[in-house]
Amino acid sequence: MSMNGAESLVRTLVASDVDVCFTNPGTSEMHFVAALDSVPGMRCVLGLFEGVVTGAADGYYRLSDRPASTLLHLGPGLANGLANLHNAKKAKSGIVNVVGDHATYHLKHDAPLTSDIEAVAAPMSNWVKSSPKAEGIAADGALAVEAARTSPGQIATLILPADTAWNPGGSPVTARPPAHRSKVSGEKITAAAKALLSSGEAGMLMLGGVALREKALEYAGRIAAKTGCRLLSEGQNARLQRGAGRVKVERVPYVVDLARNVLKDTQQMVLCGAKQPVAFFAYPNKPSVLTAEGCQITHLASAEDDLEGALEALAIELGCINLAPAHVAPLDRPESPTGEITLDKIAAVLGATLPENAIVVDESVTSGRGFFPLTSHAPAHCWLNGMGGSIGYALPVSIGAAVAQPDRKVVTLEGDGSGMYTVQALWTMARENLDVTVIVFANRAYKILQGELTNVGVQNPGPRAVDMLSLDRPAIDWMNMSKSLGVEATRANDCDSLVRALRHGLASNGPYLIELEL
Repeated sequence: MSMNGAESLVRTLVASDVDVCFTNPGTSEMHFVAALDSVPGMRCVLGLFEGVVTGAADGYYRLSDRPASTLLHLGPGLANGLANLHNAKKAKSGIVNVVGDHATYHLKHDAPLTSDIEAVAAPMSNWVKSSPKAEGIAADGALAVEAARTSPGQIATLILPADTAWNPGGSPVTARPPAHRSKVSGEKITAAAKALLSSGEAGMLMLGGVALREKALEYAGRIAAKTGCRLLSEGQNARLQRGAGRVKVERVPYVVDLARNVLKDTQQMVLCGAKQPVAFFAYPNKPSVLTAEGCQITHLASAEDDLEGALEALAIELGCINLAPAHVAPLDRPESPTGEITLDKIAAVLGATLPENAIVVDESVTSGRGFFPLTSHAPAHCWLNGMGGSIGYALPVSIGAAVAQPDRKVVTLEGDGSGMYTVQALWTMARENLDVTVIVFANRAYKILQGELTNVGVQNPGPRAVDMLSLDRPAIDWMNMSKSLGVEATRANDCDSLVRALRHGLASNGPYLIELEL
């Protein structure tokens, strides 16, 4: 069968179980676009900005544990997507980026869009390769898929010159299946057991990555029942399964003083898929490392290891494999509040309303820091955070989550400042009719930065400093902007209207936006 390089690459991706492509193409990628049309089995989702495309691929991996591909236009297109590739890399999501380039013979002419794409890609990729020959693109595509599927998930960037796409290509290649996660050694299991048995309530099991999935959490709950240790997760998590019937895990607080207080009594910390807690930023006269001085750190397992297997082995080592897990959350919804909006009341609305098996994508930043306690006993759901701190992640990640799990409700908690970075995502939600309900917390400010100004020691900031952190003059009209992008929207300004709007959004089967005035 005669085919060009672009078609051989698309067929390779589909044969390798990469069957979703989030796209924002340009001239150099037109042969790839044509191949997407001619090869069955690939779902194509258009984004109006590359940061939407890369963020959607991140969300897709978090919910499917399979990489999607992206299609990006040259170096500047890739650069537009780097912020959410940074988030995806920190979340350890597997993505196959296909980045078009000029034809190989055209590069020497230094046309306006010419750039060093490998250099642009390198900081936010685990694997980068340019494929200069059409007959080799299928094999390189298979290598990219294998790199993306390398545990726990990697960013693979494959550069596709235009002549590689249009010249005659070779036969498609199927990527090799991913290797099994590494088994944790018996020595590490024994050391972790000793640390937790010796410390009791002063011990802590710090969990991250897939250790926050339901079965792994059951083992962690049994370990806590046996040893009395506390369970904690990192402050931001790629996917935390929580709610009624699941072992409850709190997060390290964002604020340094709060985090230090939570960790002050911990004498032994065992890490399973997580890192030792550190502050999000450096602050004058405050520590970078959040654990107390003298706290002993034991590394049970890294993110790429078999975390569930490590926790199971630890439970066996401790003799608690058959114990009932501690900290299992019962179903206990808060009453739905009424009246004036407060942050605690918003949390209660979420706790009272979240449906079974919901996916919560959280970029509520300052507004949402206290949402965990009043949602922890809602029906079982999962909670996704931005792992890399680059804002504008939630709306795109919601697209990917909804594409990966179309039978589940997605609830997106979005700050108004953060949402403006990738507002184009609403258009894609409308075009694909994705089941996403978005709550925008419209406080008309970069509220988190107003707090950070104080945290770094700035006293009595002047009008210019305050003005740079305000989003008024003019105020952003999220309701009408959402409607202009094809997403039905309403405005809420008290608990009663928020409850009505949220129930309406969850009852619909398409996208819906609530502008919550704070």
